[in-house]
Amino acid sequence: MSKQEQEIAMTPPSYPVAGVGRFAAGADPVKRGQILDGAKRVFMKLGYDAASMNDVTREAGVSKGTIYVYFQSKEDLFGALVEREKSAFDAAIRQILEESTHVEEGLRRYALAHAHFILDTEMIPTMRILMGVLDRMPTLCQRFFASSPTNIKVLLQDYIAAAHEKGELSVEDSDLAARQFIDMSTAGYFKKRLFNDIPVRPDDKEIERVVESGLRMFMNFYGPRSPES
Repeated sequence: MSKQEQEIAMTPPSYPVAGVGRFAAGADPVKRGQILDGAKRVFMKLGYDAASMNDVTREAGVSKGTIYVYFQSKEDLFGALVEREKSAFDAAIRQILEESTHVEEGLRRYALAHAHFILDTEMIPTMRILMGVLDRMPTLCQRFFASSPTNIKVLLQDYIAAAHEKGELSVEDSDLAARQFIDMSTAGYFKKRLFNDIPVRPDDKEIERVVESGLRMFMNFYGPRSPES
């Protein structure tokens, strides 16, 4: 992954500076971002159950009255935080795919960014928190895994389908192909990281080796077919 792509994946979403006029209650994006930043630090440190709205108000530097103007409950706050972090990465993936001029380049850059997201960001700790409250709060996980138009799997699926239309790939089921590519190009990193089975982060050279191997397998099976085949 290039330095620019690493910066895109790691950079938190930015928020516009409030203008001269006042925002309506609960509508100031800077204040909302300030609360979410504080909530992120609290949830990552304490987990969902141990964290309280009082903890977040102290960390974010806002009053309790202010936090409830923006978020109705701790569940609502955590859900908004999950969606913000997910949307930032989804936007980075969309940019990577749109900027790629050839299908192999796009798939390679996608896989490197995804591996980096798994290994180097707080996505996995966030998922561990979600798993801990799954039975009690299933809607939180639904918000994380929602197959919206910006979901990174859906973005990859659309990219593969477009490559098929251009003759760069030969794919009958783009949904299946997208899921297969994600699994092949990360080669177990997701589950190993989720269950803390990676004591030492693989170096970039090893990550690239895994990605290239998965890409070769994918292209060998889904690469463009000759007219007579």
